[in-house]
Order: sequence, then C-alpha cells, then structure tokens
Amino acid sequence: MPLLKSWVASANSADTPFPLNNLPYGVFSVGDEDPRCGVAIGDMILDMQAAEEAGLVDLTDYALFEVPFWNDLMEEGPAVWTALRNRLTALLSEGAAEQAKVEPLLVPQAEAQMHMPFMVSEYTDFYAGKHHAMNVGTMFRGPENALPPNWLHIPIGYNGRASSVVVSGTDVRRPWGQLKGPNDDAPRWAPCARFDIELEMGAIVGVPSEGPITVQEADDNIFGYVLLNDWSARDIQAWEYQPLGPFQAKATATTVSPWIVTKAALEPFRCDTPAREVELLDHLKDCGPMLYDIDLEVTMAPEGKDASTIVRTNYKEMYYSAAQQLAHHTTSGCPMNAGDLLGSGTISGETKESRGSLLELSWGGKEPVTLETGEERSFIVDGDTLTLKGAAKGDGYTIGFGECAGKILPALDDPYKR
Repeated sequence: MPLLKSWVASANSADTPFPLNNLPYGVFSVGDEDPRCGVAIGDMILDMQAAEEAGLVDLTDYALFEVPFWNDLMEEGPAVWTALRNRLTALLSEGAAEQAKVEPLLVPQAEAQMHMPFMVSEYTDFYAGKHHAMNVGTMFRGPENALPPNWLHIPIGYNGRASSVVVSGTDVRRPWGQLKGPNDDAPRWAPCARFDIELEMGAIVGVPSEGPITVQEADDNIFGYVLLNDWSARDIQAWEYQPLGPFQAKATATTVSPWIVTKAALEPFRCDTPAREVELLDHLKDCGPMLYDIDLEVTMAPEGKDASTIVRTNYKEMYYSAAQQLAHHTTSGCPMNAGDLLGSGTISGETKESRGSLLELSWGGKEPVTLETGEERSFIVDGDTLTLKGAAKGDGYTIGFGECAGKILPALDDPYKR
C-alpha cells in the first residue's frame, strides 16, 4: 500500500510517523483543558470529542468520546473499529468534502500534553523472545541449560501490576528492595543498583473473552499496539524470583508510548514467526503471519547530555506472537477484558547491538556499554533518560508510535527509617 495523501500537509512526508495510513489513538490536553481523545495526523491532533459534538463522527447511539480514554471504542468491537477508521480516512483524505469543518478541530502536537491512552484493566508480561531468553539463561545457567524445559512449548509469562503502568514522559523513581549478593550472608535493604530496561511491544485487548479462544480469535480480539518498557530491578529480581518468579523487581513502573497504533495500520507489515525446533500443540499453532516487521531502537541520554543509540532490533525477532500469548492466557478459562495489556517480553536479536536490555548488552555488568559521550554504563545511572522508538517502513510512508521515554530519579530516603 502506498502513502495515502491527506489535506493535512505535514502528513504527506515519508518520514512523519503519523501519515493518513496510521491514524493512531491517544489522549491529550492543552493548557488547563481536560484530557480528551485525539487522533494523530502529521504534526496535528484531531480532537475526537469536538468532532463527535460537531456530528462529524456518529457511530453509536451514545457518545463514545465524552471520556478521556479509548476503552469505550474497544468494547464496541471490530465492526465499529473499522467504521471509525474508514470515517477518519474520509475526513482527512486529500479532497475531503468536509475539510472546512474538520480543520478548526485540529490541535498542534507541539502544544499538547499526552496522557495514558487507555485504562489498563490487567497487565501480563511475557518472556517470549528466544534470543533474550538464551542470553539470560546462558548468563545464569550456562548455554546447555539456557532455556527452561517448557520454553519451546508455551509462552512463559507472569501477572504484573496494572497500577504502575505509566505514559511516556513520566519520571521513574529508583526502587528500594531486598538485595543479596553472592558474598552476602543475609539479604540487605538498599536502593536497586542494577536498574534496567526491557524493550518490548504491548498488545492491547479490545474484545473481552470468557473462556479459551483460538490463536485466530485472539488476533481478532487485539485492538492495537504500543511500545513498552518494562523497567526491571535486576538485583531485586535475582533474590526474589525463585521459586515463583518476578514480583517487586517489576512493580516499579511500566512505561508505554502515548499512541495506540491499530492493528489495521499494521496489516501491511505482517510477517511469520520463526521456524520451530519443537512443534507446538494445536491450540498454539500459527494460523498465518502473526508478527510485524517493526524496527525498534533504544537511546540513552545522561542528564544534560546528548542521547546515544544503544539498541537496534525488530519486533519480528519474537518467538511467540501476541495472538499466541493471548490464546495461551485464556486456556485455563481466564477471562480477558477490554484494556488488558500484554507485554511481549524483551525483544532481542542475534547480534550484540540488538540486545533489548542492559543486562544483555553489558553481559551482567562485565562488558559496560560505551556511550557517544565517552561514559560507560552497565546499568542505569540516576538522571539517565531511556527512550524507546519504533517504526514500520512502508511504500513512501512510516508508521510510528511516538516515543516511550522515562527519566530515572534517585531513590527516596529510606522510607522505613523513622
């Protein structure tokens, strides 16, 4: 599919992340105004509440956009999702008959503050990138036992904290926790010293389900995707994760990008999951291309200094797709809700520069990363800003997500010291 031309001039560049082909959904505010739903087009945002009030969008028998989140649209299902996309395309296409009515409803992105684009119902994080799992497993168990016995059969995951999911631009405070090093006789209470990122994609469930669903049904139920950084306290995790897995090490914050890129916008970029060493059971088998060709990168900027790119990889490196993860999530009969967020797991490639976490990049701290400033990093230092970026490259256009960024603030004074 080539670039679709819009009467919004800034949407017609091959480099803009928000051409007419994209039309991602976010929540924004300007000045002291209340947050409201908006659609990105070029360097502008279409105010959806104003468009609905003006009668330009009328898809249901109630107001979809009186609330500052996209969950109401999610719950309407795929037919209404398609109808809205078609209507937006018609309103914003070059030569649109209603351009004069729509134009006053556009807000410059430069004047807007972005907010969480949806209410997170539940949050689940997976461990479904093979290169990441092999790297981490090799560090801790050796190459012969890098993958747990179940890894090639099911997408491993854990239930995380929806309450600590935040939008890009939110500062993240270094956590305290129990730490126990190899030379410690007992655990100690201290700020995390090995704070890390995890470069992920987040899939947002749009259609709820009550029982087991197929991979195809799961794919149909996904509303869209965001960039996701699952901040990780590696030293806290090392002490706590056995026998039940991550807990407080992953509860500090999970940052998502401000724009939900719909599945429809990503259709031209579908690609297959990798070849399988072990055949999956029938309920997890692919039913077509289920991954997406999305270039990803991470930059790190020390406080007051320029950013350095430290990671370049691609979403197609995943071993399990979001649809397989969602289908697996339902096998026990677990209900899924509109607004559920599924983290893909860390997305790493085969090469060193494509490793999606500092744990891997520095090989557990043994091989520090050198930034363009000349500074070295094994893990995140206070004041560092980490930024995730993603883009799918089409025929003369780019599908972007907006940045997924967070700055690390120093740990609080001991919160339990009286």
